[in-house]
Amino acid sequence: MRQLKVYTSLWAMQPHDQSGVKLPHAEVCAMVAEAGYAGLAIDLGAADVAVAHAVRPHIEANGLTPLIVAFPKTVEGFGDTLALAKDFGSPFVDVIGQVMPITLPEMEKVVRTWIGMADRAGMPIQFETHRNCITNDLYTTLQLIDAIPEMRLCADLSHYVVDREFWHPLSERDLALVSRILKRSDSFQGRVASRQQIQLQLDFPQHRKWVDLFKGWWREGLADWRARNDSGDCIFLCELGPPEYAMTGPDGREMSNRWEEALQIKSWVEEIWTDLEVAEADTP
Repeated sequence: MRQLKVYTSLWAMQPHDQSGVKLPHAEVCAMVAEAGYAGLAIDLGAADVAVAHAVRPHIEANGLTPLIVAFPKTVEGFGDTLALAKDFGSPFVDVIGQVMPITLPEMEKVVRTWIGMADRAGMPIQFETHRNCITNDLYTTLQLIDAIPEMRLCADLSHYVVDREFWHPLSERDLALVSRILKRSDSFQGRVASRQQIQLQLDFPQHRKWVDLFKGWWREGLADWRARNDSGDCIFLCELGPPEYAMTGPDGREMSNRWEEALQIKSWVEEIWTDLEVAEADTP
């Protein structure tokens, strides 16, 4: 049986809206569970291991699943994160690798080493498409997945829209490149970007074209995931970051309510998933 599991991020909940108030972990986890999320991502770039252990009891008490997002700064140090993730019961480790060689052969060596470490630990890993890490550049990442067939991705396409400064509408060539990323991705993240901004407000009229672009990519990614998997959980992480990811006005306050926006993305993705299920059921 295939299931869509929508998560949100602890980082996105600190604070969760324009009030600027950072809620205690107990309240965060209760709020996330009540909203119908299946899990909570623990971002080890925004928080340390001590925070992970502090929030864990509240995650478990609310029936949520933790997802470890790792920022390994050394090749060898990744082993500790794999052990932590396995102990926490994370479905996989989302890797944003801070070991960033310049040449492709050196990158390939790092990625293969981490994949080998994960295999030995019995913990699946996915490499997130993210700026300022080993998958920083779209073109290089495409070369890496060609060279390493077993390399799986977590698609956060917002980073590549900004990194490549894609013009809208995207060319057929650029759309095809993004499709190659989606076909290698086993999970997805929810944020809407433009060629100049990493995180846009969803209901501003001038952002509609970018919202529609990302909704189309999420549909494409989920459809491809379903075509490749007869069973299992498809994880979609709503990750709307606080300032300076979120844009602010002259008073320093955020220009939109990220909690409500994350719920909007959650609703869109659930609708897409249901549409795909119905379409498959209607296919002779």
